[in-house]
Amino acid sequence: IGLGDIYQTKTTTQLEAMKAKLQKEFKNPKHTFKIHSAFNILVDEILETIENEKADLVVMGTQGASGAKELLLGSNTVHVLQKAGCPVLVIPPKFKYEKPKEILFPTDYEIDYTGQRFRMLLEIAQTHISRIEVLHVSMGYDLTDLQLYHKSKLDHLLDKTAHLFHEVPNQEIITAINNFQSKKPMNLLVMVKNKHTFMERLFIEPVIKKIGFHITIPFMVIP
Repeated sequence: IGLGDIYQTKTTTQLEAMKAKLQKEFKNPKHTFKIHSAFNILVDEILETIENEKADLVVMGTQGASGAKELLLGSNTVHVLQKAGCPVLVIPPKFKYEKPKEILFPTDYEIDYTGQRFRMLLEIAQTHISRIEVLHVSMGYDLTDLQLYHKSKLDHLLDKTAHLFHEVPNQEIITAINNFQSKKPMNLLVMVKNKHTFMERLFIEPVIKKIGFHITIPFMVIP
């Protein structure tokens, strides 16, 4: 028996206990629980499991700083956010569930909004009768024709969901998010990952820690 076998036996026992607890506390005939233990690099195993199980969503907890409640993305979380082909929902430490009635969606209108890409967000919003707060940081210039087209398409996509559009003056996107949240508490933050937006900056861990990504609510990234 090698170290990997000992480790896997221990984690399987812990996972079985967690599974039993979940089944007892959250009885729902629509839910089934499967446990999975592997002796592998965490990120690689998550990506393989996404592929093998055809996962629609990955939910991850994050440790954060010692005693902190805000979301500080660790290297494993960042790598999964970068590479996962499905939405990833990151849960801050010490977070207690609350219905996502208010959803903050910062965007720069530089992407094409499609129903398939936003299926998870729309399902969450419609299930919980949520309102989506669309936040755009203005850089002092009028929106281009393409941005206006994308904004109109997003408005149409959200036509069956309560939503509001917000414009804030030129500032760092993380500052804008923090300021918006301080004035109007949100239950869920949603962003789209694409190389043309501020999401790229969020994937650099030291930068996140330096500028203070003070998120105390779940954070979902759509690929």
